[in-house]
Amino acid sequence: MGKDNTISETMCADAVPTSYIKNSMNQSRDDEELNEFNDDNDVSLPSASPLSSVLAEWLTVMDSWNPTDRLNVIYHIIKRSELDELGHMKRLIDSLFQRDFISLLPKELALYILSFIGPKDLLQGAQTCRYWRILCDDSLLWKEKCREAGIIPSNAMAQRIHGRGEAQNNIFWTNQLHLGGNGSSFVPNYGSWKAAYIRQHNIEMNWRWQPIKSQISLRAHTEHWITCLEFSSNRIVTGSDDTTLRVWSATTGRCLLRLVGHTGGVWSAQISGTTIISGSTDRTLRVWNADTGACLHILEGHTSTVRCMHLFGKKVVSGSRDTTLRVWNVDNGECLHVLVGHTAAVRCVQYNGKIAVSGAYDSMIRVWDVESGECLRTLSGHADRIYTLRFDDMHIVSGSLDTSIRVWDAQTGICKHTLMGHRSLTSVMELRNNLLVSGNADSTVKIWDITTGQCLFTLSGPNGHLGPVTCVRLLNKFVITSSDDGTVKLWDIATGAFVRDLVKLHSGESGGKVWWITASETKLVCAVGSHNGTETTKLLVLDFGVNSPEYDDGMRDASTFTSNSPLKPEHLNIMCSLFR
Repeated sequence: MGKDNTISETMCADAVPTSYIKNSMNQSRDDEELNEFNDDNDVSLPSASPLSSVLAEWLTVMDSWNPTDRLNVIYHIIKRSELDELGHMKRLIDSLFQRDFISLLPKELALYILSFIGPKDLLQGAQTCRYWRILCDDSLLWKEKCREAGIIPSNAMAQRIHGRGEAQNNIFWTNQLHLGGNGSSFVPNYGSWKAAYIRQHNIEMNWRWQPIKSQISLRAHTEHWITCLEFSSNRIVTGSDDTTLRVWSATTGRCLLRLVGHTGGVWSAQISGTTIISGSTDRTLRVWNADTGACLHILEGHTSTVRCMHLFGKKVVSGSRDTTLRVWNVDNGECLHVLVGHTAAVRCVQYNGKIAVSGAYDSMIRVWDVESGECLRTLSGHADRIYTLRFDDMHIVSGSLDTSIRVWDAQTGICKHTLMGHRSLTSVMELRNNLLVSGNADSTVKIWDITTGQCLFTLSGPNGHLGPVTCVRLLNKFVITSSDDGTVKLWDIATGAFVRDLVKLHSGESGGKVWWITASETKLVCAVGSHNGTETTKLLVLDFGVNSPEYDDGMRDASTFTSNSPLKPEHLNIMCSLFR
């Protein structure tokens, strides 16, 4: 990376704040430091020789001239001046413009102006003087940077930020920068938002550049296929056609539990907290305790393979090849409803706690009221089997064997867009806000804007996959994709550019495949193997986290920041007008 985009570790370490400013509207200490700074840095011209009476009289007359005449005289003086005289003028003029107007402003206005400055410039500005350090290290300023960057703190960070925070009554920041949204009225202890930003930046750089020297490799379900993969709270859950599930530590790589009980292959699984749900070709679902491995309930009722499920709270909705869906109470194992309507195998289901959406091989999508068991509407339009669904309360997105993807209004059932471009089966999708990522058997991945139906990027080309895409995952700045060609690739979500290969199996050209991937902000878990014995069935765990467990220490690891301050000409005009 270029030299201009780097900040030294010493600089970042020096930028660590030494005190916490609790209220930017009422701080006598800040006022004292500001006054002291301005007294020490008053800008004035150096003393000059006494003027003759003629010059003094001429300057008195000049004071009465209009601005045009004054500028005209200055122009002619400059034209008649020697080079050394011009240099002297330049030094005098430069000293007049070396004015710290930020420190002359009320703190709330100074913070508003600094909110348009990029993170790199804030870190550099903190080195200017004591008062600039206070301004540039302001916690709410860094909270705004986190918001702009789309950073969502991890559970541990969120608990730390909000658990030890203090109430914030700063009307300026709440109203002008909208920092108090989502019901939050707390700010972190001094420096935590800054630490959160830099930590996330370090993690992003690790994904982009960190050499992949070591990874945990776990032999799993030997000589069988891994049919499902889940990852939550440093626990990895795998299901296999060998009829078992296994629970692994993502930190140590140790197999924590082996869940035995199904009499057929496990085709679907989900983990939430301490609960694991699995569905099998033996036509049952099982509820397991993720801590002990105990089987809590066996959910019986389906008459064919349980192919899909979605757990939300205390209920799980399962879909089967018997054409039905069932709603179960996880706590007691009771079947609450049987959802009947599809005429072929149910392949996928999404459930948000109230509404379930199912897709089936009958090419239909059905929307269900889970409380009553009623089918609210049927969405028709696809010409072949439905293989994948995404549902975000506002939209339903479906992928089909007919090569198309359809975007539906979840409230009305109207098809808003038909997304064309893939040439084969769309079997995997991820949806975040209005951004959809689709993976297809044609070896391509596409990024769509579902509000317009436009394809933003097609992830292919010289660095693209050479076989069917098996999984896609969305991170804050990246798309991760896997394929039957034995590779896992990282792409920039904002540009569609290829970043690098994260996994490249040596057996990729002879049958090695990446069946599944799942990811958190710092870890990537891959299930790999083959159908012909060329690749051992195993899990690969790659860690892209920061070295230090203390988030604040992450500031000392920051090494690359792009200077991309969104300071616009109109903002500069406002600042300049304050001193006219």
